[in-house]
Amino acid sequence: MTKQPQWLNNAIFYEIYPQSFMDSNGDGIGDFQGIISKLDYIKELGCNAIWMNPCFDSPFGDAGYDVTDYYKAAPRYGTNDDLKQLFDEVHKRGMHILLDLVPGHTSVECKWFKESIKPEKNEFTDRYVWTDSIWEEVQGMGNLRGISDRDGSCAVNFFSHQPALNYGFYKIDRPWQQSFDDPGPQATLAAMKDVMRFWLKMGTDGFRVDMAGSLVKHDENGKGTIRLWQNVREFLDKEFPDAAMVSEWGEPDKSLKGGFHMDFLLHFGPSHYNDLFRCSEPYFSSRGKGSAVEFIKKYKENYEKSEKKGLICIPSGNHDMDRLARSLNSEEIKVAFAFLLSMPGAPFIYYGDEIGMRYVENLISKEGGYGRTGSRSPMQWDNSKNAGFSSAEKDKLYIPQDADLNRPTVEKQINDKASVWNEVHKLIKIRQENKALQSLGEIEFLNDGYPMIYRRKSEKQIITVIINPSEKSAEVKMAEGKIINFTGKGAEYKNGNYFVQGGTAIFVEN
Repeated sequence: MTKQPQWLNNAIFYEIYPQSFMDSNGDGIGDFQGIISKLDYIKELGCNAIWMNPCFDSPFGDAGYDVTDYYKAAPRYGTNDDLKQLFDEVHKRGMHILLDLVPGHTSVECKWFKESIKPEKNEFTDRYVWTDSIWEEVQGMGNLRGISDRDGSCAVNFFSHQPALNYGFYKIDRPWQQSFDDPGPQATLAAMKDVMRFWLKMGTDGFRVDMAGSLVKHDENGKGTIRLWQNVREFLDKEFPDAAMVSEWGEPDKSLKGGFHMDFLLHFGPSHYNDLFRCSEPYFSSRGKGSAVEFIKKYKENYEKSEKKGLICIPSGNHDMDRLARSLNSEEIKVAFAFLLSMPGAPFIYYGDEIGMRYVENLISKEGGYGRTGSRSPMQWDNSKNAGFSSAEKDKLYIPQDADLNRPTVEKQINDKASVWNEVHKLIKIRQENKALQSLGEIEFLNDGYPMIYRRKSEKQIITVIINPSEKSAEVKMAEGKIINFTGKGAEYKNGNYFVQGGTAIFVEN
């Protein structure tokens, strides 16, 4: 395992979607100065690290995941100097911040791509994945065709305005495909290292890397992409040994081998993560009809394959999925957070989840959000205009807010001792006071039904976690210990058993 920065061992991340967090200048869009003004709030909650979604210059066809200039902050958020100030203010508070790096593709507006589409050979000709004939497409990917006088089709990674950067092919079966070691892919990698170097020198503490496992194409079991990231790790170890790297990969055995410190759990694919929170019968629903069996099975498999490092980051949600509150009520969300904040790896809290912000239904897509748009609405701070997010007129807001007058706000939640916010605040404090509950503590699952039971362990501490989301009470036979947390309705010990009421989670130090 790559030696990780010490601060990652007890990191609790707060994800900021910058355009929706806090608007400082009244234009209806969040910005860097708005984030700076709320850093004390993030610290008060208990989070000591930030992951900020893409903030580089972009036409925002995909909310900033379509980069035009990797070296320039998006003007709507502020300047590079403003971003440098954000880094400095984060560090003054003893906190850390990761930028969101998007190495797999750019916007079609990027100067690299505008040079690449020219028929004349130049330094950017091989910066993207191109076939050598307009009549041949890149198989298995979307393609841009007939867009210039250059003969060939260009692969895209997702939206048609996101051309795929060229890091080579692991298996080559066409004459136009290049290997990782060819000049074009090597130049692409060198350019991305320069981007990382620029922002690390300015003060970011590292990167959360978007779709980190997808860079080398036709890649057999991730071998080519692992090699690529090992190359990056050598560069970082030499120049920026304290830089933190968290991958969006979903396969920790591969990402950790590639040199990442932690792997960010994917909400799609084989993880079964959303069996817990976002399906017709979520495990954390009090109806008790869900199942965590497949999630735990896959988690244990990944845990074993990554040498029991436990560095799998589980988010409360993010900008790509429904809000927790779309599937769970506030009491169920509290129990879900007891799980999220007692698992290995660094937990990630999506802005607003700590107050139970709701998914805003029936919104028109904004900047490539489509069905995700309802999870990206502006933060709700208080009962003032626009819930304290912006002084702009309502129709100027980046995305419409939850219009319900009873919508949760930070102000109301902090003042309500029984709120989701106060439960999250308490759970973070308990995690930070108990090493067994932190990122590197071992985990052993003891039961995968209702209740879910697992044991967390450090060198000097063992804590058994009992999670009972169901409305039915549960009986657990075990030795009596010290209850260091209970979330929900209550629990008691008698006759060699813990009787855990429905909708309750307890942490027992043994």
